[in-house]
Amino acid sequence: MKWTDVNEIAIQLADAHPEVDPAKVRFTDLHRWVMELPGFLDDPNRAGEKILEAIQQAWLDEV
Repeated sequence: MKWTDVNEIAIQLADAHPEVDPAKVRFTDLHRWVMELPGFLDDPNRAGEKILEAIQQAWLDEV
């Protein structure tokens, strides 16, 4: 899985952190949680604010 797999990341985050309101997640935590997902193999430095915003929005849509 890579940073561009926004929808798959959002699904896995929703499963891994069901008690969390995605709208209140700091980008530093979001970045770390994505890096901790099983099967995530992308470069940590490739994630900027735009991709993190896209993941956060997809996660909001998922829940």
